[in-house]
Amino acid sequence: MKNKLNILISALAVFGLLLAACATPTTEAPKPTAAPAQSTAVPATKAPEATKAPEPTKAPEVVKGDPYTVGAFFSSTGPASSLGQPEVDTANMMAEQFNKAGGIKGPDGKMHELVVKMYDDQSDPTKAVEAVKKIVESDKALVIVGGTSSGASVAVNETVTKAKVPFISVASSSAIVTKADGSQHEWVFKTPQQNLPVAQVQIDWLKAKGFTKIASVGVNDAFGKDSMAAMKKAAGDAKITLVYEGTFEPKTTDFSAQITAIKAAAPEAVIVHAVPAEGAPFTVQYRDLGLKFPLVHNHGIGNQAFIDTAKTASNGVLFPIGKILVIDQLAANDPQKPVIDKYIADYKAKFNKVPSSFGGHAWDAMMMVKMALEAVGPDSAKIRDYLETKIVKFIGISGIFTIDAKDHTGIGKESLVMVQIKDGKWLYVDPKDYAKVP
Repeated sequence: MKNKLNILISALAVFGLLLAACATPTTEAPKPTAAPAQSTAVPATKAPEATKAPEPTKAPEVVKGDPYTVGAFFSSTGPASSLGQPEVDTANMMAEQFNKAGGIKGPDGKMHELVVKMYDDQSDPTKAVEAVKKIVESDKALVIVGGTSSGASVAVNETVTKAKVPFISVASSSAIVTKADGSQHEWVFKTPQQNLPVAQVQIDWLKAKGFTKIASVGVNDAFGKDSMAAMKKAAGDAKITLVYEGTFEPKTTDFSAQITAIKAAAPEAVIVHAVPAEGAPFTVQYRDLGLKFPLVHNHGIGNQAFIDTAKTASNGVLFPIGKILVIDQLAANDPQKPVIDKYIADYKAKFNKVPSSFGGHAWDAMMMVKMALEAVGPDSAKIRDYLETKIVKFIGISGIFTIDAKDHTGIGKESLVMVQIKDGKWLYVDPKDYAKVP
């Protein structure tokens, strides 16, 4: 009986458990989960990838064009060689500089080597003409620079004009660029000052001294004749009397006849028109014969060769010239100073000597050539037009150039300073001191 009771109790217990498992739960549904609070922590960032070195930039490819050919003729030898050799050196130096920089960039965007066909005219106008004929006929040059002497430059006028090749002379005679009627030779330009403004500076000095009587003596060639004519005009305008005018031939070594005549004429000052070849020995003999009248040369003697030849006899000589010889004595803000200083530094570095004003004339010419070629390229007619219309306020060695159809030189009296030779050195003479010098 007891066993049956135990079985019944167990069955009831199992039945109760089954009922509990099937019943609906009585617990509350869970509340919605709240949004997480805003975190103030800085989120971890991904480490940046290593920066790659940039690919090396390729230099733009230089496109080479055909060479530009320039003709040049100077007096490397002969009586004018002290002028011509610095011109040769300068022209070659500049061509080398242009080419080291890649050449000349033409209007086509290409770089063109500058080829200079150089000739020595031996200080002989006939040989100058022969050289220029080779330049235009064989070398096919686009433009020509040179003509150390006025005679050589005048002599080639016809050849360059007929060939229609522009020519930039480095000589001073007005006849190089100016025709008898006063118009300009169409194809000819030049970089040195003409002789008239040189004479005008000499006249300024004469007037400051109160002088009214002068002697004028010069070499009987294109340069000397032009310089003497300029002095005659300037003196006439200033009411200064020429009590003596005389000439001597190129390569003259004995000037006693002229000096004796000057002494007899008793001028207050003597104006000499020559280059070192004749000007230096004239000066030596002038001193040796004891003449005391102040000696004033023109710009033809402005290089070291004059001092080296005349030596102590050069002491006290006055002459007008461009600024290069005394640039270190002029104002620091002179607009030509940076240009002249760089030219002097370049020339000294290459040739171990100081350049002259004559080398400066070649520098000016070569720079004008470069400017023209960059602007208009290998076209002689366009180069000519560029030289006549686009050289405006160009700062050169000889002056600040503005060239036009009525003036193929582009500089004048404003580009000149008075210089005195003292103890073998060049000394700037301020206009306010003219009356005291020498």
